[in-house]
Amino acid sequence: MARIAGVDLPKKERVEIGLTRIFGIGRSTSKKILTEASVNPNIRVNDLSNEDIAKIRGIIDRDLKVEGDLRKEVSTSIKRLTDIGCYRGVRHKTGLPVRGQRTKTNARTRRGPSKGVVKKKGGK
Repeated sequence: MARIAGVDLPKKERVEIGLTRIFGIGRSTSKKILTEASVNPNIRVNDLSNEDIAKIRGIIDRDLKVEGDLRKEVSTSIKRLTDIGCYRGVRHKTGLPVRGQRTKTNARTRRGPSKGVVKKKGGK
């Protein structure tokens, strides 16, 4: 099993897809890494040689900020926004959409499941 940046990559997946399991690496970044390392993106993770894994690991360590460092950077930038009290920070703090989306109807992902309508007890 290939372990890169502290993440165990799934054995059965293609390398191009498996690298996206690392926080901070998407499909396009994965493709760039594999072309720079001259590794075929269609081979499976368990078919990688140790040299290929070392090349990929070296490129990621040299060029990218991933996993723990990136998570820390994102959380500190969000904390900075909430501390200065700007609009985006207030939206983060209250758990509402940050980037200008409407909230009257379509904010279920951030607001959670709908509460429903409560009926009155009196029956007239």
